[in-house]
Amino acid sequence: MLSTFNYPKFEYRRPPEIDSGTDGHYPVIVVGAGPVGLSAAIDLAMQGQSVLLLDNDDTVSIGSRGVCYAKRALEVLDRLGCGEEMVQKGVSWNVGRTFFREEEVFSFNLCPEPDHHRPGMINLQQYYLEDYLVKRAKQLPNLEMRFKNTVIAVTPDREKATLRVETPDGAYTVTTDWLVVADGARSPIRTMMGLDIEGKIFMDRFLIADVVMKAEYPTERWFWFDPPFHPNQSVLLHRQADNVWRIDFQLGWQADPEEEKKPENVIPRIKAMLGDDREFDLEWVSVYTFQCRRMNRFNHGRVLFVGDAAHQVSPFGARGANSGIQDTDNLMWKLKLVMDGKAPASLLDTYSEERVFAADENLMNSTRSTDFITPKSAVSKTFRNAVLGLAEHYPFARALVNSGRLSVPSFFSESSLNTADADTFAGVMVPGAPMDDAPVESSDGHKWLLGALGNRFQLLYYVPDASALDAATARALAGLADAPIPVESLVVAERGTAPAGLVTLIDSKGRIRERYDLTPGACYLARPDQHVAARWRGLDVASVRAAVARATCNA
Repeated sequence: MLSTFNYPKFEYRRPPEIDSGTDGHYPVIVVGAGPVGLSAAIDLAMQGQSVLLLDNDDTVSIGSRGVCYAKRALEVLDRLGCGEEMVQKGVSWNVGRTFFREEEVFSFNLCPEPDHHRPGMINLQQYYLEDYLVKRAKQLPNLEMRFKNTVIAVTPDREKATLRVETPDGAYTVTTDWLVVADGARSPIRTMMGLDIEGKIFMDRFLIADVVMKAEYPTERWFWFDPPFHPNQSVLLHRQADNVWRIDFQLGWQADPEEEKKPENVIPRIKAMLGDDREFDLEWVSVYTFQCRRMNRFNHGRVLFVGDAAHQVSPFGARGANSGIQDTDNLMWKLKLVMDGKAPASLLDTYSEERVFAADENLMNSTRSTDFITPKSAVSKTFRNAVLGLAEHYPFARALVNSGRLSVPSFFSESSLNTADADTFAGVMVPGAPMDDAPVESSDGHKWLLGALGNRFQLLYYVPDASALDAATARALAGLADAPIPVESLVVAERGTAPAGLVTLIDSKGRIRERYDLTPGACYLARPDQHVAARWRGLDVASVRAAVARATCNA
C-alpha cells in the first residue's frame, strides 16, 4: 500500500538504572506516548515539573487512527505549543452533511459565530499530531522520554507507585510520586491493578479505508444512510492532509474482519462509491468494533487514568482523543498544585468528578449516535428511516437525525469547584463553562483572548477606558498576584492602557463584552484550564480570594 508519511524512528537509550543497579525515582511518570500521554507530559513539564514518559514503541501510531480534532482540543494544543502546526497541516472544516440514499436531509455548522481563532474541527492523521507533540516534548529539558520501555508490573501504595520496566537491555525498577496512565483502551496497567471498566460493546463492525486520491469534493463531513453504492448500511467520508480521504463502511456484525481488510474486498467497495474512473491508492485499512465504556473513577490514590485508559467511545462524534486531551487539561493544573503543596490531594478527586461527568456526556451522545446509525431491530430501523425521510422537509425531524453528535467541551456547571453566581448575567459563560474566544489587541502581544488565558488563575476586569482605571482599583487588581496561589489580573477595555503591572486587552470587536455580558466593573475568574470559576458585577478582593480557595479545595 502507498504511504504518504515517513514514520520517524525514535532513539532508544539504555536507562541509567540498568547500569547503576539501583532503583530510580521520578516525581511524575506518564505511561503512553499517544496524543493524550504526550499532552499530559508536556503540560506538566511546561509548568516546571520534571516528568518521565515511558512508551513501549519507538515510532508514532501506524495508520491515521484519530482524525478529527475539535476546536476545544486545538485551543488546548495552542497552549502546549502545537496548535498552529496542526491547523496549518490539517484540513479545517465547519460544515457536515447527512444524506439518506441519494438526498441530502440535514446539515450543520460547527462554528456559526464569527471571530473565533480556531475552526470547529480539523482533520489530520494522528501520526502527525504525535510527531508534533514528540518534537515539542524534546524542547523541554525537564521532560525525559524513554522509548522501547514497556511497563510489566505496577505496585501502588499510599506514598508512591513502583514500576517494573522491560527494555531491550533488560528490566529495571523505578518509583514515582504520581503515575499518569495513558496506555490506551486495552490499558495493561488498568488490568495489572485489577480495576474495572464497564459499559457496552456494540454488535457491529466498520471498515476504515484511508484512500489517497485527488478529488474536488468540498472540505466537509459527508455521512450517508443506505446509499445506493452501499445499500442498507452507512458510509462516512472525510478529507485529511496529503490528499488522503478517510472512508468508513458499515459492515454488520457477521462480517469477517480479516477477509474484509483484504485489498481484493476493499477496492470494489471504494469503486462502487467513487466510480471506476477515479484513480486511488490504499494507504491503510482496518476493521473495528466500537465500545462505550468507562472506569467508575479515574483517580486511584497515586495512580491517575486519562484518555482511552479511563473511557472509550465509538468514533462517531470525534470524542476519543478530543476528550482525552481535555482530561489532561483538567488534571495537570490540579496535580501541579497538589505537588507544590498548595492544594490538598482531594483536589484530584475533582478531576474524576468533572471528567467522569464529561465521559458520561460523551458516552450518552456516542451511544445515541450508534443506536441511530446501527438500529438493532426492524422497528428501530423503520423509525430511523422515517425520521430521515421527514428530515429533508421538516425541521423537527432534523433534530432527531444523529450521524454522530460532534465533540464539544463539557460545561461543569454543577462542579464543586464553582462559586455560585450572586449577580445576574446573560449568556452561557456560567461558572464551570469553557471560556469563549474573542479577538483582542494586547499590551503583551496576544491577538486572541484564549491566547492570554491559561495555566494559572486569572481575573478579567472590564472597564471602558483602561487609562481611566482608578488607582485604588489598580492596586487591588495588582495585589491579587500577592498570594500563595497568585491571580493575574487582565484589564479588558475598549480603549486606553492600564497602569504599569497590569495587562490590557483591547476588546477590538466587542466580542468579549457581548459573549461575557460585561458591564463596567464586571469580573470573571478563569481557572488554569480556561473554565469559568466565578463572576461578579463588581470587584471584591475577598470574594476573589474565596473563589480561588474554593476552586482549589482550600476553602
